[in-house]
Amino acid sequence: MSQRCKLFIIFFFALVIMDCSDKPFPFPEKYDPARDPFADVSAAVNIAQKSGQRILLKVGGDWCIWCHRLDDFIKTNPEIERFLQEKFIMLKINFSQENKNEQFLSQYPKIPGYPHLFVLEKNGSFLHSQDTGVLESGKSYAAEKIMEFLRQWAPGN
Repeated sequence: MSQRCKLFIIFFFALVIMDCSDKPFPFPEKYDPARDPFADVSAAVNIAQKSGQRILLKVGGDWCIWCHRLDDFIKTNPEIERFLQEKFIMLKINFSQENKNEQFLSQYPKIPGYPHLFVLEKNGSFLHSQDTGVLESGKSYAAEKIMEFLRQWAPGN
């Protein structure tokens, strides 16, 4: 193998390694009963401590209509979606018949309904429990209430 070919291979693998190191942890897009919420929070803490973001746990399940409505609401409100991405690391924590994640959720206040939000500091310590019912408006959510909640719990406040 020529010296030029060896250098190309080394350069190629260096690029691959650099590219992989900058990729964020693959947090779930859906509520997944098979995921380990302890591991997800641990990974989020590692990222949050570097980025200065707080962690927002969205507890619910794919069975939950209001969980889907909250996801859709965020996706269709660019200001809210952008604010969330800048200030928070969002994790979906499954609660379903398949996996109630009782051991994980037992460390937080009782959940009155779903979806439910928990705000954690960048080190993973609990800050706030939020019932999403008070953020609703009709069959959706109120943008001003969601933004007020997010601003109140964003880092630096």
